[in-house]
Amino acid sequence: MSFEEEYKQKLTTADEAVKCVRSGDWVDYGWCVGTPEALDKALAKRADELVDVNVRGGILFHVPYIMQVPDAEKHFSYNSWHMSGVERKMLTTTNAYFAPIKYSELPSYYRINNATPSRVVMIQVAPMDKHGYFSFGPSASHLGAVCEKAEEIIVEVNKNMPRCLGGHESEIHISKVSAIVEGDNPPLGEMPAGGPASDVDKKVAQLIVDEIPNGACLQLGIGGMPNAVGSLIAESDLKDLSVHTEMYVDAFVDLAMAGKINGSKKNIDRYRQVYAFGAGTKKLYDYLDDNPECMSAPVDYTNDVRVISQIDNF
Repeated sequence: MSFEEEYKQKLTTADEAVKCVRSGDWVDYGWCVGTPEALDKALAKRADELVDVNVRGGILFHVPYIMQVPDAEKHFSYNSWHMSGVERKMLTTTNAYFAPIKYSELPSYYRINNATPSRVVMIQVAPMDKHGYFSFGPSASHLGAVCEKAEEIIVEVNKNMPRCLGGHESEIHISKVSAIVEGDNPPLGEMPAGGPASDVDKKVAQLIVDEIPNGACLQLGIGGMPNAVGSLIAESDLKDLSVHTEMYVDAFVDLAMAGKINGSKKNIDRYRQVYAFGAGTKKLYDYLDDNPECMSAPVDYTNDVRVISQIDNF
């Protein structure tokens, strides 16, 4: 059977796909922009049929539809491994919880059963490639480990999801997928860098940039301070910089376009910008799409001290 034939065989509607969820199940949603939309809506429509369905995810852009149904707490709980502002507000208004973890160890929590394995996984992915793979987009994170333990893996295809190339665990093959849903292709959630940097941000950023040598490897987060650092680097004479980061943000795109990043001095993964997940504006998603310079990798690689310690001037 060809991949195209298998695709047609597994293609179904969101309403049909979520019928596999049972009361008492643990369900994992994708991560950040990989959070499903059509499947989330379809599962919410089944609220009256279900009790005690526990959903896990992280870095949301909006409140999940399952948490917006009447008396949601009787049917669903939401458990976050890593919170956005949306999730922090959910703690006080919905049946939501935060699971404190060391993010770099999250894949191992699934593999060695410190976390209850999810029976069902629902992930928003990029369209299938000619080899039968669905890219997780800019959200490799821990999703490979999640899928290893699941009984049912449902992918929701979004044409707007970038195909993010990686080293490993950045995609899933159709042979491992239980069902395929073609959603409404909503725009990906955006996480702008925030407002302009304050005077304090700028002064501290200058102190930081003054200490960065040519050939350094960068890790930046999101917010006024990292944005100020990125802006100053873009305006500086620094060169031959590289990237190894947990979160890929818009500032890296600006630096790459300014010619500051080439990865030529990196000890490992030379010439590649390595990240566990990315969130930003459409500019970022367009840049990551099918870009061989960027490497989507699981968080137990990006955040592993044994890996990071091999990189000089990090």
